Amino acid sequence: MKTPRTVLVALLAGLALTACAAPGDGSTDPSPSPSTTGAAPVTSQPDPGTGPSRPNPSWKGGPSTPPGVGGTVISGTVQAGVEPNCLLLDGHLLVGGPRDVLKAGARVEVTGHPEPGMMTTCQQGTPFVVESARPA
Repeated sequence: MKTPRTVLVALLAGLALTACAAPGDGSTDPSPSPSTTGAAPVTSQPDPGTGPSRPNPSWKGGPSTPPGVGGTVISGTVQAGVEPNCLLLDGHLLVGGPRDVLKAGARVEVTGHPEPGMMTTCQQGTPFVVESARPA
């Protein structure tokens, strides 16, 4: 008589413990889920047509013209950023522009405008949208 009672107690204890588990969570991964971090999962790639406008990457540079309204001219030596394909000039992250002119170590003069609200993956500098660039 004692064996069936022990089995029944063990069975009820097991059911009680499984009822405490998170619903639908059969994994033992300790990493937080998106619902616990507040972050929404990425389900698709962004549409390139909806992002900020970028200068034409096929443009090859040329003579500098005075900057337009709100335009800025900066010059100096281009430095490589900590992330791949990120170039910095005087604390600005260079976005767009001719990559044959804008290379790490090159002395250049760049015309464009800062975009402090632009999101990038470079993690350095204030984004600066390049309108034109030439060797200095």
